[in-house]
Amino acid sequence: MKAILFDQFGDPENLYIGETEAPVPGPDEVLVAVAATALNRADILQREGKYPPPPEESTILGLEMAGRVIDWGKNVSGFQKGDRVCGLLPGGGYAEQAVLPVSLALPIPKGLSFTQAAAIPEVFLTAFQALDWLAKLQVGERVLIHAGGSGVGTAAIQLARLMGAGEIIITASKSKHEFCRSLGAHHTIDYKNEDFSQRVKEITDGKGVDVLIDFVGGPNFVPNLASLGLDSRMVMLAFLGGPKTQEAVNLAAILRKRIHIMGSTLRSRTPVYKAQLTADLHQKYWSAFTQGNLLPIVDSVYPWEQVAAAHRHMEANRNTGKVILEIS
Repeated sequence: MKAILFDQFGDPENLYIGETEAPVPGPDEVLVAVAATALNRADILQREGKYPPPPEESTILGLEMAGRVIDWGKNVSGFQKGDRVCGLLPGGGYAEQAVLPVSLALPIPKGLSFTQAAAIPEVFLTAFQALDWLAKLQVGERVLIHAGGSGVGTAAIQLARLMGAGEIIITASKSKHEFCRSLGAHHTIDYKNEDFSQRVKEITDGKGVDVLIDFVGGPNFVPNLASLGLDSRMVMLAFLGGPKTQEAVNLAAILRKRIHIMGSTLRSRTPVYKAQLTADLHQKYWSAFTQGNLLPIVDSVYPWEQVAAAHRHMEANRNTGKVILEIS
C-alpha cells in the first residue's frame, strides 16, 4: 500500500508518499480503507523526533481516521464490508489502509462525510476525557478553556455547553473569537493582548473558574492558579509553551483554594482505557452529532500529496478546528 513516510526527523518537507507493507488485522481488529485522516500536534512532534510511537505500534503518522471496513480478525463480528467507521489509532492513519481495534471503531454518524468524521475521534475523546472523566464538570460550573480555537478547544466548548456549564470562557487569538462564540463560548479573551487571569477575575467577580483546561503549560501555570476558584480542577493536556514556568511559583493557592491539578495524555493509555472512554462517549454524546448538537470542526482540507503544506499550516497556528488529509 501507499503511505506518508519519512526517512529522517525534521521539517515537513521530509514527508513523502511511498510504498510500505499493508497491515494485517489481528484477531480483535478491523482493517479499514482510509478515506481521510486528521493532523494532530503529536504528528508534528513525532516527525521532529520528539514523540516516539508506543512500542510495537505503527511508526506511520496519524492518530485517527475515517473510512470503510474491508476485512476483520477472527474474533470480530457485526461488521460488513463497506461499513463506514472512524476511530482513534495508536498510529498508522496517514496510509491507504489502517488496522483499528474493534473496541475503538465508531459508526460514522448519519449525514457526515469521511472528511467530517475524521475530525471527531482524537479531539472529542480528549475533550470528553478532560471535562467528564477527569474534571467532572457539573451543571452550572464555570470553565476556562485555553486554545479555544484549536481542535480540542472547539470540541471542549461544545461538550461543556451540552454538559450544562454555567459560563464558558476561552482564550484564543482575536480572529477566532466570533467562531468560538458561535459554538457556545460566553466570554472570549485575546491571550496575545490581554491578561487572561485579570479578565477571568472580572468575569467571575473574583470567584475564579471551577474547571480549567490547559495546553500551554509553564507560561500559563501561575496565571492559571490565579484564575481558579475554590475546590477547582485543572487538567493539563500539553506543553505548547514549554514545561517550565517563567517565574517563581507560590504554591499557597493550591492549598488555600483546594485546587486539584491533573495531567493526562491519551495516546499512551491502555487499550482497555481507550475502549471504555470510546464506549462512554458513544453512549452519552454520539447521537448529538446526528442531531446537529455537536459539530466536527474542519478548518481546512488537503489532498495527502500536500501533507507538508498541511503540517506548515498547523505549525503556524492558523487553524480553527481540524486540518484534514484526504487519501486519494
